[in-house]
Amino acid sequence: MPKEMQVVGITVDPATQSPIVILRDAENRHILPIWIGILEANAIAVGLEKVRMPRPMTHDLFKNVMDTLGVRLLRVEVTDIKDNTYYAELHLDAGGKAVAIDTRPSDAIAIALRMEAPILVHDAVIEKAVRIDASATGADKDKWTELLEKMDPEDFSKYKM
Repeated sequence: MPKEMQVVGITVDPATQSPIVILRDAENRHILPIWIGILEANAIAVGLEKVRMPRPMTHDLFKNVMDTLGVRLLRVEVTDIKDNTYYAELHLDAGGKAVAIDTRPSDAIAIALRMEAPILVHDAVIEKAVRIDASATGADKDKWTELLEKMDPEDFSKYKM
């Protein structure tokens, strides 16, 4: 069963300098880092901060088209991870017809933030992914838990290009 997660912010992997979007469940039991590209991080950061651009960016355009056509985004789901690649779907209501569209998780998250839709992560992804168990203690904590604990939570929402 998919678990709803929230975007808590964006950080940078200190080893690779790659952006990471951080998802966390409502119970604060699991934290899921997803490595993304710089442009994707920017799109998510703009959505997180609810920044209004002078002209629509791609994800804003997508939202505008959906709104104009009366299509609703019901939810996004991160459905799988294979060979360190995450997979996701947009679940839409198009005039009463349920439609699922394959997408990259970064795009799904950027769109969900703009459309205020829930972000769900399948249990299999949580199990297979590099994840952080927020309830772990002592020797059970891994390097990502330690990294995130050392970071100032303010840093998550201040990712700058």
